[in-house]
Amino acid sequence: MVETKYPEEVLPEDADDGTMVESKKALEEAVVGHRIVSVDKGSDQNGYHGLYGGESTTIITLDNGHRVFLRGEGDCCAYTDVREFLLHPDKVDHIITGVGTTGEYTTWHIYADMGDVLELTVDWTCGNPFYYAYGFNIEVEPIEEDSGSTAP
Repeated sequence: MVETKYPEEVLPEDADDGTMVESKKALEEAVVGHRIVSVDKGSDQNGYHGLYGGESTTIITLDNGHRVFLRGEGDCCAYTDVREFLLHPDKVDHIITGVGTTGEYTTWHIYADMGDVLELTVDWTCGNPFYYAYGFNIEVEPIEEDSGSTAP
């Protein structure tokens, strides 16, 4: 059993209805057991640009040939967005063992046995509690390789 590096945070009932907890679990399911190849911020191949015209998709490329898209959700006064990320290149050769949060889900830690591989600074609010969308929409997609073929 892997030891958790960060204790599970418990948010007040009026701050989160479980959305942020579920977002963390989804990210953990997508990245644990893999290595990070790269991290980028921007729009994805589907043209998703994020909240209110901003670019809130964070793309994590893994060693298994998949990309993990963290798409911030937002509606009216509720939103979730990765403001910035810090990749620790000295740890990318280590297999990810978990995802933890600190600061009431404002700092997300993707970690390996040697420490944090990636830290995400996250801005979020549920707005007027639980009427509007927030959290992350996390999708895992294979990297499409360009075969160079022009045949129809």
